[in-house]
Amino acid sequence: MGMKDSGAASGMFDKILRYRGRVSELAVGVAANEAMSIAFDYLLYPAVIYKYGPLWGGGIMIFLSLITCLLTIWFYDWSQRDWLGIEAIKDLKNYQGEKNIARFSSWFLKKSDPAVFLFLTFVHDPFITAAYFRKGKFNGMTRRDWLIFFGSFLLCNGYWTFACYTGITLAEWVWREVKILVV
Repeated sequence: MGMKDSGAASGMFDKILRYRGRVSELAVGVAANEAMSIAFDYLLYPAVIYKYGPLWGGGIMIFLSLITCLLTIWFYDWSQRDWLGIEAIKDLKNYQGEKNIARFSSWFLKKSDPAVFLFLTFVHDPFITAAYFRKGKFNGMTRRDWLIFFGSFLLCNGYWTFACYTGITLAEWVWREVKILVV
């Protein structure tokens, strides 16, 4: 390796060290949020819907979801840290550089707020949706932010209640049919 290559590698290493704290923060934040989401959406939600049905179970999960989202919003504002990269994604909306993936993301984010709202609602959760759409950072929630939050909240929980009930009903039907074939 020549002297020029060594300098470039050293510069890259310096950049990595400079961003190490931010990368660690994002890694821990995203991993913790994903773990919580997976446990809530794929373990707790179906179990409660299975045990109590779509009406009572859905009501229980709507209540638990509300508490979880409100606590997450409170913690996000209290910590004053962008541990999920939401503020960085907001900044991506105005990207003007040369990277194709970033330009595509910027185009998508600028194209349609309703499409982004639905994407964030169904792929992530009401907290992330509200945090993305609110004006400013870590500054509490305005009336507009609460409307966005509760719109996303109702759509998200309606979707999960329907999806879990449909999945459970389908699994029960398949199980009955398999038992008939086996017996």
